[in-house]
Amino acid sequence: MIPVKQTLSRNPWIISLFILLAIGLWLLSGINKSPEQNSQLQPDDSKTSLSAPLAKVVVSTVKTQPISRSITLYGRTAPDREATLGAEVSGKVESLLVRKGERVKSGQPLVQLNKADRELQLKRAEALLLVRQKEHKAAKSLRERGLQGEVAFSQAEAALIEAKASVRSFELALENTVITAPFDGIVEILHIEKGDYLGIGDPVALIVDLDPLVITADVSERHIQQVFLGQEAQISLITGLTTTGALRYQATVASSQTNTFAIEIEIPNSKMKISAGISADIALALDTQSAIKITPSMLALDESGNLGIKTVINKNQVKFIPISIVKVEPDGVWLGGVNNEVNVITVGQGFVRDGDNVIPVREAGNE
Repeated sequence: MIPVKQTLSRNPWIISLFILLAIGLWLLSGINKSPEQNSQLQPDDSKTSLSAPLAKVVVSTVKTQPISRSITLYGRTAPDREATLGAEVSGKVESLLVRKGERVKSGQPLVQLNKADRELQLKRAEALLLVRQKEHKAAKSLRERGLQGEVAFSQAEAALIEAKASVRSFELALENTVITAPFDGIVEILHIEKGDYLGIGDPVALIVDLDPLVITADVSERHIQQVFLGQEAQISLITGLTTTGALRYQATVASSQTNTFAIEIEIPNSKMKISAGISADIALALDTQSAIKITPSMLALDESGNLGIKTVINKNQVKFIPISIVKVEPDGVWLGGVNNEVNVITVGQGFVRDGDNVIPVREAGNE
């Protein structure tokens, strides 16, 4: 008879078969147990589960205040008007009566051109005018007596008119040898020097009027309906100077490139302290709204991505309120679209959602 150990060593699959049978019997023993036995082995979930604690949030009561909503525009100062003077008659520059940068009055002589023989030509035209006047008087007398025809009288009358026109032409030529300022302003540029020869139309000087100054800017199509002529504007120049101005022009057609409307702000400059070409910030007040002021860290987003604030209502319920930004300042943001008084969550708003119940804790100093 073969020993059992020797048989098992020669046939190891028999050991594997016994192991598989043992595992199968163990599994079957668990399935055959009654539900009552299984329930006794499993712990009671209702007893072991714990209810989630309510979140604590810090709340601050904020009241609305009237705040002026405004827009800030960028612009540059410019002269109210400017004119490039040109020579109306040809001639040599005899003398310069002003210097570049000098303030001048309307009608003040700036440049004297050489008169040449214009005075003699004027005297000759005046003498010829006297002759034509006498000829016209004689022709009129003869016509009244029936001694001269209508054609002869008309010729005398035409000659008189031509003589008058010649006199006036030489008078203007003589007057135009003196170039004068068209308005009060500053001689910004002198294009000529003494001794230069000028032809008709050659540039002589650039005159600019800096009182008042004008600031040009562009208003977006969203705000153009809220600005109006005469509206007050707060001006802050890059030099540090601040002043006030008034809106004097508003375009009625938008730029096709930018969809913005051009405006002009007029500011007084009687003492000429402000130069043209200075960068300026323009603040135009649009309207007054009730708003609350908070720090940007209090802002939150809802599930749809809307910007707003999370508040507490009914003592412990979270309420999300969508808002509109009225004004932004360095130390906070003014928000519109809220009630006169709201309990804003200042700490912990990122961990609660709209409708959650919370444990509100008053912010220190906001009892």
